[in-house]
This record gives sequence, structure tokens and C-alpha cells, in this order.
Amino acid sequence: MSQMKGKTLVVTGATKGIGEAIAEKFAQNGVNIAFTYNSNEQAANELAKKWEETYKIKAKAYFLNILEPDEFKPLFEAIDQDFDRVDFFVSNAMIYGRPVVGGYGKFMRLKPKGLNNIYTATVNAFVVGTQEAAKRMEKVGGGAVVTMSSTGNLIYIENYAGHGTNKAAVEAMSRYAAVELGEMNIRVNAVSGGPIDTDALKAFTNYEEVKAETIKRSAVNRMGTPKDIAGAVYFLCTDEASWITGQTIVVDGGTTFR
Repeated sequence: MSQMKGKTLVVTGATKGIGEAIAEKFAQNGVNIAFTYNSNEQAANELAKKWEETYKIKAKAYFLNILEPDEFKPLFEAIDQDFDRVDFFVSNAMIYGRPVVGGYGKFMRLKPKGLNNIYTATVNAFVVGTQEAAKRMEKVGGGAVVTMSSTGNLIYIENYAGHGTNKAAVEAMSRYAAVELGEMNIRVNAVSGGPIDTDALKAFTNYEEVKAETIKRSAVNRMGTPKDIAGAVYFLCTDEASWITGQTIVVDGGTTFR
């Protein structure tokens, strides 16, 4: 905990699911948390208060629409007013529901608008968020960036073509970032999760089928949880991972090799 205490994490989309688990993992280890929400300000503020009281760290929530990349600059400027440093950035927020209409479905039903929205929320959000975070990390001697990916770019998942191809794109972008940001002592990696039991997965029309198949394929016979992903993200930001960059860590319970 001593190496992490007093540092600051910026994580997008941390009011539930994987993002919430990531933020809590860092908070448990003394890291201050700046996190974003999209729709539920009350829930976000309640989480910030809980983390502050439980872990004796500083936590604050900020509104962000990841479909508007121009919002990242004012977001980080607001964070500058509340936190004295940025050490870690996790690009986690994703979209589902109406914005992905035309991007979630069979190949012959895919539409440019839905696909473009997924690209904006996945790749553009990672690029612009990392650019802003890197400027701050450079001032404190370096840091670590993690983007969230999915094994849906490695194996076929029904209706997942739009998401899967954009996860492949963000993994490639993270490798480019790792090379160029290495000069600033900033490491960049991706965590590729198998199907994780979250609200986002439950929004899939074939959720029960995906859940059953995941358990069947898993070498450990269970679904993944947000905490499984949070542990990998946290590790990649610690000094123990100081020579790991440009990599994609697969956290999937063995589902992609069975």
C-alpha cells in the first residue's frame, strides 16, 4: 500500500460494474479516486462519500459523456482543481442501449452510426483521455494507463461484431501509445476480459445463453466478476508490473482456449 498511497487514479464510468470494482480496489490501497459518471449523479456522489469515509482517501465524481471527446479536456481541468496529481488512467466507460443501435447485432444489420458510436466510446475515448492524463503524469515522473478490452475480439460472440472489432482497435492503439509514451515513463496496457457478469452484459438480448456458455467453457466453471478484472488492472499500475507495457492481459477464466 505504501507505494500507492497518496497517488491519484482517473477512471471513466465507475458508478457500477467493472469501473466501480476498479475504483474500490485502488481506494482500498490508499489511492485517491477521480471518476466519471454519465447519468446517476446521486449514486456517484454516494460512492465518493463511501470511499472517502471507508478508506480515508479523496474521491470525487465528474460528469462525462464519452460520445463527446471534447469533454475530456475540461474534465481534466476540473480534476486539476481538486487533485494535485494524476498517476493512473483507466479507460473503462462504455455505451449500451440506444447509442449502439446499428452497432450491436448480426453483420448484415450493422449500421455506420452505431459502429461509429462504439468507436468513439472505445477508441476515441481512450486516445483523448490518455493524451490528457499523460500531460499530468509527465509532471510527476510517469504513470500507467490501462484500457479495457474484451475477448470478443478473439472469439466469435453472437451480435458482438461491432464491439469486438473496436476492442481489437483499442488494443492496437494501446500498443502505439505504449511505444510513444514510454519516453515519459508512462506504461500502457490493456485488460481483455471474458464475459463478466455486469449490467452491460445483462443488456445483451442473449444474456442467459452467453452466461451458460461462459460457465461451460470456463476452466474454473464460473462467470467472471468485476473484481476479477479489477485485480488485473491494479497489478498493471503497480511497480511490480514496471516492465510490462504494450501488452494485453487476458482475464477470461480460460474461456478462449476451450
